[in-house]
Amino acid sequence: MEDYPRTTTEFEDRFASEEACRRYLYTLRWPNGFVCPQCGGTLCWEMRDGRYLCRHCRYQASLTAGTVFQDMRKPLRLWFQAIWYVTSQKNGVSALGLQRVLGLGSYHTAWTWLHKLRRAMVRPGRDRLGGTVEVDETFIGGKRQGLRGRSLEGKSLVLVAAEEVEPDVIGRIRLRRIDDGSAASLRPAVQECVEPGSEVRTDGWNGYAGLGGLGYRHTVRPGAAQPGETLLPLVSLVASLLKRWLLGTHQGAVRSTHLDYYLDEFTFRFNRRTSRSRGKLFYRMVEQAAAAAPAPAKTLRADRGRQTPDTRGCSG
Repeated sequence: MEDYPRTTTEFEDRFASEEACRRYLYTLRWPNGFVCPQCGGTLCWEMRDGRYLCRHCRYQASLTAGTVFQDMRKPLRLWFQAIWYVTSQKNGVSALGLQRVLGLGSYHTAWTWLHKLRRAMVRPGRDRLGGTVEVDETFIGGKRQGLRGRSLEGKSLVLVAAEEVEPDVIGRIRLRRIDDGSAASLRPAVQECVEPGSEVRTDGWNGYAGLGGLGYRHTVRPGAAQPGETLLPLVSLVASLLKRWLLGTHQGAVRSTHLDYYLDEFTFRFNRRTSRSRGKLFYRMVEQAAAAAPAPAKTLRADRGRQTPDTRGCSG
């Protein structure tokens, strides 16, 4: 049963102490009781320092080890406040905003925390899109108009996949940064985002040729869009909202080497845009933070993909 606070008052009352936060994290990490990360044993003793001693192999397990919260230097209660704030803001937050709200000592700390939480926004083993899915690419960053299928300095190419749940109604989305518009980049990206057997709608770009042989019902929208029209309206809308969000929330100052994290956050927020319960979003993020791998600060500063110049705008 999903258990979460419904209002800010409930949140403040429920997580007023560090111990309350630890108990909540315990139930989300081990919903059926303690499981030793070393041997899988289910019996343990709780030690004075808060760790758990496995009765079988004597492994000393930490509640936060192996999670996004690993090696944290701040109280778990402050992390919960950060998650509540992040999930309560409809359009997202900036590192500066988080720093001010939590009273963190440095901008870098707030920036690191946000990137750690963005990692928790991607649920391991999440379902791929299905049914009817529109797929296209868009350029993010740079000041010049991009040329499709070509690498252009200052720009990143992002594949956009949007589920159609009803005519012209978007369901879930997936976003993935790709190297270029070639078939070698597009086909694996589609396979990662879309369930085989689905109908995949694209335009006539030859990079999508061969999707039928990969188990998809490939539908090509032929011709060029008329003035005021678009061949793929769902992905066009998602791309437009993504660029507007990057400019509005982050002023477009998103490095290309960290763009993947922002794509994860936008996807998390978009796919839960109809949720009326901010408490449930909080629950989901804590749950996924408990399941996600640790994210040391030095790895956050590294590129998740290829090295490219900074992305400082949202044209293209």
